[in-house]
Order: sequence, then structure tokens, then C-alpha cells
Amino acid sequence: MNFMVKVNLQKRLAAKILKVGKSRVWLDPEHLKDIKNAITRADIRRLILKGWIKSLPKKVRVKKERKKRRGEGKRKGKKHSIVPKKRVWINRVRPQRRLIKELKEQKKISASDYRKLYRLVKSGMFRSRAHLLLYAKQRGLIKE
Repeated sequence: MNFMVKVNLQKRLAAKILKVGKSRVWLDPEHLKDIKNAITRADIRRLILKGWIKSLPKKVRVKKERKKRRGEGKRKGKKHSIVPKKRVWINRVRPQRRLIKELKEQKKISASDYRKLYRLVKSGMFRSRAHLLLYAKQRGLIKE
């Protein structure tokens, strides 16, 4: 096989005819001399029909998953500008209120204990549901 054969013109013409880029044009290495002699578009079309010139399939690039850049350095604003204080409060209080409501419906706490716990939840005494349960068990408010 002779690599010195220049087929730039043929490759360019084939790319235009096949409507692909030059890098996607494949020339049969067995017939490079015949391809070099083809200098018109009609010649190139004839070689395409013979199968000596083809277009290669598209190269599929796998897109890398980018990490979300959410580190300290990317944050703008104050401490509570990402998740506002009110949203933090809502996310803490609603589950606690649901918990004491379930305990009251299951008759594990009395109505008066429910009211006391509700007031404590409202005052922000408990960090989480687990903290609320721990408090209620230590005080003997939950009946098994």
C-alpha cells in the first residue's frame, strides 16, 4: 500500500457529495490509485456507487457527568440565603407536629400532654422528631 498518494481533492469532493465532514470520508486503501485519478464529481459519484468511497458512521461521544459545584466557594450571600431560616423551621416543626398528632390518635399520649408537647414544639425546644420522642419517654408521657 502506497501512503504517498495525495487524495485531498477527492476526499473534499466526496465529503461534499456525501454531505459529511472530511474526517468521515473513507477511501478504500486497495483502490487508492484509481481514486486518485477521479478528478470530477461524476467520477467520485461512480466510486461511491462502487463502494470504494464511503461515509463512516458518526462518532458517539459519551458525555461525562459533571459534578455539581456547590462548595463553600461557590456560595454567594449569607448563611441562610441557600435555605432560608423559615424553610428550616418548617422542615423541623411539621414532622414534629405530625408525630405528636399520631401519638394522640394512637392514644399513646393524653390530650393534655399533647397540648404541652405542641407548645414545646412551637417554642422550638426540640431539634428533631427523635429529640421529641426522647423527651417524651424520659418524662413518662408516652404510654406503651
